[in-house]
Amino acid sequence: MKAFLILEDGHVFEGTSIGAVREVVSEIVFNTSMTGYLEVLTDPSYAGQAVVMTYPLIGNYGICFDDMESKKPWPDGYIVRELSRMASNFRCEGTIQDFLEKHDVPGIAGVDTRALTKILREKGTMNGMITTDEAYDLDEIIPKLKAYEVGDVVEKTTVAKKEVLPGGGYRVALLDLGAKDNIARSLNTRGCEVTVYPAHTSAQEILADAPDGIMLSNGPGDPKRCGGIIREIRKLYEADVPIFAICLGHQLMALATGADTHKLKYGHRGGNHPVKDLETGRVYISSQNHGYVVDTGALPPEVAVEAFVNVNDGTNEGLKYTGKNIFTVQFHPEACPGPQDSGYLFDRFIEMMGGTTNAKKSGY
Repeated sequence: MKAFLILEDGHVFEGTSIGAVREVVSEIVFNTSMTGYLEVLTDPSYAGQAVVMTYPLIGNYGICFDDMESKKPWPDGYIVRELSRMASNFRCEGTIQDFLEKHDVPGIAGVDTRALTKILREKGTMNGMITTDEAYDLDEIIPKLKAYEVGDVVEKTTVAKKEVLPGGGYRVALLDLGAKDNIARSLNTRGCEVTVYPAHTSAQEILADAPDGIMLSNGPGDPKRCGGIIREIRKLYEADVPIFAICLGHQLMALATGADTHKLKYGHRGGNHPVKDLETGRVYISSQNHGYVVDTGALPPEVAVEAFVNVNDGTNEGLKYTGKNIFTVQFHPEACPGPQDSGYLFDRFIEMMGGTTNAKKSGY
């Protein structure tokens, strides 16, 4: 069946329908990862977006449910050059086609994703529609595309109620803003007991449970839409508890302490983004998935200083808070998909809570 991807600037790409057969309007973003497509599909940070995979062949090793980063896929749509007709891997438990159909995610294959990505890089991220209607009317569709907004997707992706993941070590409160499962898993494997809280949980409730440390997770959408959450994070900042924040959590902590954020032209999404540790000068390859960054210009050094920067474009990738046991990063040290170069940051968090690790011994 024919399918079409229509961009708000009038570009139309023709391909073949994959996954669910239904029409969807979404923000169109691209990811440059060569592998890890299931982790991308199940990353809650993609809620409200349709994902273009720049790598030309997707699905060749099938689906392995152990690799999922949440219980379901979150993108509104999926756009690929070629969807593998045969899945070949000893861990394979299904195909992407079946997975997309089961979870009602529409997609399109046969699209020149490199050409599409060039458009998004040159003109910036824009909205688009996936449709199988061959009688589409651009004059009717384009105003709808321009009017689309991602909305409050944090509320859509967070857990419904508090959950406890048992462990025998430090007790960590994880504020779920749309968290990938591997954040809690990375803490669990280091012996931590992790209590996952819904995004709108009050600081008072979290602190009343007396955690040894607080983790602010990744998540989707515009950080400035999270006004109520930002106010509660300010209260967590003022408490004397170690805090580690990732991605959206990093942005919200910055907004809570006087910084600003802005939307990138086309975002950072993939497993090959270099970030520089300003303290050591060492560069790490990181996994990233974000469309907004922190502006550090309005953030006085007595509040926080830059800890990491993006080597490609110089944007902020992390902050260390002055006089506080708090540090935050824009990238994903839990990886999945992506390199594990910066996994040592979880060890640093354990040390902040009073523990000992092998992080220093291993050269980090």
